[in-house]
Amino acid sequence: MTFQNYSENNDPSVGRRNIAALRRELMKNDITGFIIPRVDAHMGENVAPADERLKWLTGFGGSWGQAIVKMDRAGIFVDGRYTIQVRQQVDIKRFEPYHLYDEPPTEWLSKYCTNDDIIAIDPWLHTSAEVEGYRQALQKSGAKLLISDQNIVDLAWDDRPELPQGQISLYPEKYAGVSAANKLASLAKEVKNQGADAAILSLCDGIAWAFNIRGSDIQRVPVAHSFALISATGEHKIFISGKKLTAETRTYLANLATIYEIEDMQKELKKLGKLKGKLLIDKLKTPHWFKLVIEKSGGGVMAGQDPTIMPKACKNDSELNATRQAHIRDGKPMAQFLRWCDDALPSDNVDEIHAAIQLEGFRKATGELKDISFDSISGAGENGAICHYHVNENSSINIPNNRLYLIDSGGQYIDGTTDITRTIAVGTISDEAKRNYTLVLKGMIAISITKFPIGTTGAQLDALARQFLWADGKDYDHGTGHGVGVYLDVHEGPARISKASDIPLQPGMILSNEPGYYKQGEYGIRIENLLIVCKDKRDNTEKPMLYFETITLAPIDKRPVEKNLMSQIEIDWFDKYHREVWKKISPQLDKDEKAWLKQATSAL
Repeated sequence: MTFQNYSENNDPSVGRRNIAALRRELMKNDITGFIIPRVDAHMGENVAPADERLKWLTGFGGSWGQAIVKMDRAGIFVDGRYTIQVRQQVDIKRFEPYHLYDEPPTEWLSKYCTNDDIIAIDPWLHTSAEVEGYRQALQKSGAKLLISDQNIVDLAWDDRPELPQGQISLYPEKYAGVSAANKLASLAKEVKNQGADAAILSLCDGIAWAFNIRGSDIQRVPVAHSFALISATGEHKIFISGKKLTAETRTYLANLATIYEIEDMQKELKKLGKLKGKLLIDKLKTPHWFKLVIEKSGGGVMAGQDPTIMPKACKNDSELNATRQAHIRDGKPMAQFLRWCDDALPSDNVDEIHAAIQLEGFRKATGELKDISFDSISGAGENGAICHYHVNENSSINIPNNRLYLIDSGGQYIDGTTDITRTIAVGTISDEAKRNYTLVLKGMIAISITKFPIGTTGAQLDALARQFLWADGKDYDHGTGHGVGVYLDVHEGPARISKASDIPLQPGMILSNEPGYYKQGEYGIRIENLLIVCKDKRDNTEKPMLYFETITLAPIDKRPVEKNLMSQIEIDWFDKYHREVWKKISPQLDKDEKAWLKQATSAL
């Protein structure tokens, strides 16, 4: 039994049937349009089946997207990761695809709505910032924005699954580093310092971090559907289904906060409003519903960042040491898998699913794997060029000889979350592919070795990874890196290495480093390690500096490397990295595995 499901469940034909059902509900409710994002009430990237509204409507199975349906037309919006995938999974005669940044939803609303239109949204699925953007866009055409008290998709979705009721567990303090009581006290102090009476926590990973709990409501992310009200006075409230609690976890939470059912949240918010209380709301992360309720009941809203985001992102020493151990552990199955690839893939008889299952099996053999951290991207040849390719029984191909094979995967361990991509040369690959592989590798190394002053943002570093591709007239349409949690979300905010990131990097943050190159119809290349932002301890610098510590430990395929394109500094980093891989991973391997690793990590 594997964690990942490889059955084909993305059917473009659902669009014809389900868009008709949605439009019938729009007509019943005197509405001319509805906006359907791919999020839940916690604004999470990973959602339960009950919240897969976009997939139900369109067939699109990516991790982010949005549709707008009117009576006469409909559009679906995706970012650069999914521009190929959306055309494979969606009936584009009914849902015209758009690039999220080049042709954003607000532009579509301004262009295609008229003063006769009433466009509705579910306030649980949009932030206040998004609502402001929609309202401004619709004002240009004279259309109206309706805040609906019911989700129109849910009215049309006859067999919608029930919300999950997975059990929560306690997260050991030896990994968390700080008790939940101390975390909550710090959060309360932050709320008070900002002049608010309370802050709403709606991000499930933020609540899991703050209360030192983990859950089982969402595949790949160990969190529970819940909300919390953090009070400046320390009288905290957590809203969670009692079905998720055992006697032990109920007692634990009761010592930290008053426990309520989620259905009680509106009543408790109204109490705060009647007292003219000020509620701290993150306009970029919190559902607009909270702003509506608190203001309608007489309270006020203070705009600010969710107070868990930065302390969760800036890991303490216990969290960092734990995740280092998780990466050393994860290095063993990665080495075993890469060795297996060298033996098995040249036969032309191994398909993409078989390879992904093999890697999951090596991770399970550690005895420590809780889940995979995301569905593995196992793409050979032209499938590798689909950036977030989701292999299934219909799409899986035998991994061909003399082509590149890309595998992006990760594990969830109690002490850390891993995410690693390797691109493997199967047989003899073209000179062009080797050149592009080397350019990607040079970009990855450029990020790995950079030192930068405190206050530097991800946007300022992003060009370092792209410079060699740019010089060759090439680029990739995704960010260079994302934040990563510790036994939490593999895609964690707020920091990123991307063209759009304005968040300064801080010590303790864990980020991915994953430049790539994708030639449609031919191959994909991505090389990814995880990094920790660290303080530079040199005493001869004019400014305080930061650097990256690489914690992912697995061989990077040497065979596609064009050494003549590499500088000596890059070669030195590459060889030093492989010496570290050998040092930390070889003690876990048997004799034959060690022999393979010795060769795989030998000097370039």
